[in-house]
Amino acid sequence: MIDSQLLQLLRPSKRLVAFTGAGVSTLSGLRDFRGPQGLYNDVDADKIFDLQTFYHDPDFFYQHTWEMLYQEQAQPSLVHNLLAEWERQGRLLSVITQNIDRLHTRAGSQTVREIHGSPERHHCLKCGREYSFTAVKAQLTRQQQDGHGKFSAPRCACGGVLKPDITFFGEALPQAAWESACDDILQADLVLVLGSSLVVQPAAQLPRMIKPSTPLVIINRGQTPLDSRAAFRAEDLVQTLQGLKEVQL
Repeated sequence: MIDSQLLQLLRPSKRLVAFTGAGVSTLSGLRDFRGPQGLYNDVDADKIFDLQTFYHDPDFFYQHTWEMLYQEQAQPSLVHNLLAEWERQGRLLSVITQNIDRLHTRAGSQTVREIHGSPERHHCLKCGREYSFTAVKAQLTRQQQDGHGKFSAPRCACGGVLKPDITFFGEALPQAAWESACDDILQADLVLVLGSSLVVQPAAQLPRMIKPSTPLVIINRGQTPLDSRAAFRAEDLVQTLQGLKEVQL
């Protein structure tokens, strides 16, 4: 059953902005970094995404991110597809995402502000040459098929290590994506926070930038620091949103 209060907020909106976090990715079957079913219970997730660790041992990064970033077994969820549909209808201004799994793009969303970067592009640390996600995945897939059991960092033709264009701990957020996200938040007539606990900084500052007159919707399993500001608050993404695709807004 669709909540009437949520419908009242959505129907007049023409410049909707969605801010998505890990809770949206887990709907696609991707495990979160931490938690009881976490992807990295046996290793420090912060170490995997630490810039200095990558420089020292890039193989370590690829060994632990093959499943999450490169296998592409996960498919876009109801939420990814719904946001892409709203964009096609001209209702959604953009998706601002903390996630690095490319699922919004794979669902068909065109305007995605990937504020933590994306593995869609990789760069050689030696010569700066750019490589596509597809080219890097092909290198890693060949390693898997060779049956070595462990991955080595993909290499440029010059021999340099390829690094994905994601934001590691110790790196600044991509400036263009951040500035676009800030502009979108200020232009929005409704902001949806989906699957984010709003604690990772500086990304969590974005929903705080909305104008006082702009309604905020938060759908997340667990409390967030902005719950008291929300015009609508719910816990379950699927239960709350599953009927909206069939509704004429």
